[in-house]
Amino acid sequence: MSQATLTAQSLGTAPGLGRLTDRRVLVVGAGTRPSPDPDAPVGNGRAVARLVAREGAQVACVDLSLAAAVETVRQIHEQEGGSAVAVQGDIADPAGCEALVAAVFRELGGIDDIVINVGFGAGMSLDEHTAEVWDHVFAGSLRGHALVLRAAMRHLREGSSVVLMSSVASSAPSFCASYDATKAGLEALARHVASANAAVGIRVNALAPGVVDTPLAREYAADSGLGDLGNLGIPMGRQATGWDVAHCVVFLLSPEAGYITGHTLVVDGGFLLHGPH
Repeated sequence: MSQATLTAQSLGTAPGLGRLTDRRVLVVGAGTRPSPDPDAPVGNGRAVARLVAREGAQVACVDLSLAAAVETVRQIHEQEGGSAVAVQGDIADPAGCEALVAAVFRELGGIDDIVINVGFGAGMSLDEHTAEVWDHVFAGSLRGHALVLRAAMRHLREGSSVVLMSSVASSAPSFCASYDATKAGLEALARHVASANAAVGIRVNALAPGVVDTPLAREYAADSGLGDLGNLGIPMGRQATGWDVAHCVVFLLSPEAGYITGHTLVVDGGFLLHGPH
């Protein structure tokens, strides 16, 4: 699908509507990995951080790479006219989870909403997954999310919202056992935390994108020989953009989704319609 046929929302050019005005939003995984591609797309985390700022929020951009977080903050300042701070954080480190939440609380003076956009796999088949591989992947792709929430939930109040970034791999197996398992675990974690906090008005949901055109996805496609990931039989005929994902995150954070909690929103262009791939 050509750029000419994409909506302003998919292209990232739609104006903000003020849906998150005066909110203080923590976005973990707010950077995008560097790419030599002169036409490199935006990653999910950077698109989320920028759109949240466009919608009126103050944003804490947390990333393992401080340089990546700083670049996201620069784009928020220069392209969105928004307010943002950069924080380095490693959610695979238990002490780091506490530290990043404390740092964000100091910088913003509070935390209203949380988005955690972190996840990776290692190895491929089950045979390649040693105990060390499982521990490494789970530390950064599931346990870290739980520990960030453990540290941050005390700061949230009625009306707060949390979004955990899952994947269609939670239900349609990919090539990587650890990636699939951690994404399924994130959705279960979202349901648990949603149930525990619904009575106090804090909503928790997961978002499960399908195939998204990001620098990481392009790198994976090139390394694996898969070629254009848009040719994977997606019924809508194209990959998602990072902005498609970001708009769905903003919806889940906003009052428009005020009666939605414990849900996984699938954003896949119909990818799952034909069953596991």
